[in-house]
Amino acid sequence: MVGAVLRRPQLPRPHVPSRKEVVLGARRAVALLAVLAATFAGGYLVLVGYHADRQLTVGEIRMSVSPGHRGALDVYVPLVDWGARFEAIRLPVRLRVDLQTVNRAVVSDLARGAPLNVEQARAEARDALAAYLKRLIALMMLCATTLGVLVAFAIRSRALRLRWTVALALVTAVGMGAAMVLLVPPRGDIKDPQYYAHGPDIPRALQAAEAVRKASGTLDTELDAQLVGLARLVIDPGRRRSLSGEPVVTVASDLHNNMFGLGVLERAADGGPVFFAGDLTDRGSPLETSVVRRTVRLGKPFVFVTGNHDSDFLAHELATAGAWVLTRNGRLMPNGSLGPKIVNVDGLRVAGYEDPFERRSADSFADRYDNTPDPAQQREFFDWFQTVRGKVNVVMVHEPALIAPVLDQLRSEPPVHPLVFIVGHTHEAKLDRQPGVTVINGGSVGAGGTGNLAERVDLGIARFIYTLKPSFSPLAADLVTIDPGTGSSSARRTRLDTPE
Repeated sequence: MVGAVLRRPQLPRPHVPSRKEVVLGARRAVALLAVLAATFAGGYLVLVGYHADRQLTVGEIRMSVSPGHRGALDVYVPLVDWGARFEAIRLPVRLRVDLQTVNRAVVSDLARGAPLNVEQARAEARDALAAYLKRLIALMMLCATTLGVLVAFAIRSRALRLRWTVALALVTAVGMGAAMVLLVPPRGDIKDPQYYAHGPDIPRALQAAEAVRKASGTLDTELDAQLVGLARLVIDPGRRRSLSGEPVVTVASDLHNNMFGLGVLERAADGGPVFFAGDLTDRGSPLETSVVRRTVRLGKPFVFVTGNHDSDFLAHELATAGAWVLTRNGRLMPNGSLGPKIVNVDGLRVAGYEDPFERRSADSFADRYDNTPDPAQQREFFDWFQTVRGKVNVVMVHEPALIAPVLDQLRSEPPVHPLVFIVGHTHEAKLDRQPGVTVINGGSVGAGGTGNLAERVDLGIARFIYTLKPSFSPLAADLVTIDPGTGSSSARRTRLDTPE
């Protein structure tokens, strides 16, 4: 009796799934995943494949969606290959509006000074976009449901009832549609555009449009200006000389020993000449000269002037490896002697000036002074320039501040023949023009270098297009920048054969 009272109660044994139950559960999970994947695939196919064309007053537009990008509304003009991007969409898709054709009558009127009804164009585009999104969402839900249900029927079995897989496909499709409705249509003010361009004929209106964000209330005027520029391009394109087949020089500087920039420079050069305006390394020491063997093969030829981070040792290493190293007193030859002060590179007459702050091996490659040219150094460059003025097409120098007095002189006394200065140092891609003179700074091909990560500098190069017939004339300059963090890039081409 007592033993019966004290006997412990028997706890139920935990259920251990049998092999059959495990297999059944796995089949159910696979079936559910297959229906989900099919539903999402059906919706995705519509997103990437469906586009719609709509005729507006100003021309015909094409609307499409590109998934997998940072959410944005892109307004793009393929005719001149430039556009504006507005980050006004929360879903990771890019809603594109491409101007496919233009109404010739409208642009003819614009070119003659007629006003454009901007509000009407906006209203038409807004209505067209709304209609496109409605059709897109409806088709996406339909295709997603259809593909999901087809897969549900294809894999139906006793393990998982058909009504559950069909319901899963329907709920998933509706959820995708709801997400599109809530997250794709642009919300709030569409402002702060990012302008981008890659094509050979970019109207100057692109530069004017950059000022829109700084001048409230002028959007209509700027839009008119852009369309007038586009109109003139469409009506009379023959005024611009074709760049096809013309010689190209790749311009770079400020690698700062960042080997990752060499691949970009190699692809841009494509076997042509490279003009490198200094700061190939950080100290110019023997430990860094492994970069020499790669860089000299990037250009045919690789033309170089030193920067304040380079050294006399590096200059001799480059010359020995086959680079064309230019100094104020002439080209540095492999045996250490000096050659001509002006060299011929694919028909271009080029002179270069080494940086006054280049490091010296005798000083253990120490940083020299504050790297800012003083009036005496500017005067030295000014006097040197007088010895090559009128004899050269291109002058290479690392520090832009060094050439400031020369630019002042050329502003008051423009050169008879076009002149191009290639500079670096600032890590900022920039193009400056004045009558007869162009100053090209490609930025930093090494994105500031691994030792300057705090700068958060974009990787930058430039391309310089010219002609030698009937005489030397600059035709265009491309400034290319790449965000090393995201990989996004942009390029801007400026025609140099038109007045400033």
